[in-house]
Amino acid sequence: MNGKMVKTITLGGFALAAVLGAARPVCAGDAKNPYPTSMAPLDQYLMGRDAEIALARSAAPLSISQDATVMVLGRQGYETAVEGKNGFVCNVDRSWMDQFENSPEFWNPKRLGPVCYNPQAARTLLPITLIRTNLALAGKSKAEMNEGMKAAIEKGELPALEPGGMAYMLSKQGFLNSRCGNCSPHLMFYVPVKDAHTWGAAPLGTDAPVLLATHFNGAPEPVTEFIVLVTEWSDGTSADSGAHAH
Repeated sequence: MNGKMVKTITLGGFALAAVLGAARPVCAGDAKNPYPTSMAPLDQYLMGRDAEIALARSAAPLSISQDATVMVLGRQGYETAVEGKNGFVCNVDRSWMDQFENSPEFWNPKRLGPVCYNPQAARTLLPITLIRTNLALAGKSKAEMNEGMKAAIEKGELPALEPGGMAYMLSKQGFLNSRCGNCSPHLMFYVPVKDAHTWGAAPLGTDAPVLLATHFNGAPEPVTEFIVLVTEWSDGTSADSGAHAH
């Protein structure tokens, strides 16, 4: 991954970043907001094993993802489909990884977010995905998932963040929400909530080089996620060639 990729995208890229965390009210049965207000049947969130492995790998450059562990969603939760050897872990997030508050697409089955964690984040961020997923598959409502996550944190079931935790989200094939589709390729960096000010991050939608994600951030996970947009997808093509708005 060359130095060019760590440049932030201007203008159009920031417009796309704005809708990564955008939200609007949802009314059941409203044709303008056709998102489920509770979990859809599980089959709607599942996909073919080989297709999910390929999609998960697309989150990061091949030099990383080809040797990464890959986890896929099954009926009992995420399971290891490929054992890696470089410490990275790739998976495809589902919609219940969005923020608990003000997230109209929290149960959207179309939401597929390929992500690849470095070793530090795999050990300390991936557990959030696993806990949230187990709660969702147990039939919990969004409010119950929120309370369940709080309880898991209070019981010490969530490991403390390790310094240097980051993740790739560079998949051209992902679908992050209905407003921007795959949105923009970006890197994510994780710090404790108490250190949220250290990067001078600005809200999504601004032209700052470092953006502050709307999920986690103490609600309830004690994690702050910074987003840095980059200029290329994992296949090396320009971000402008794959970004689109809906």
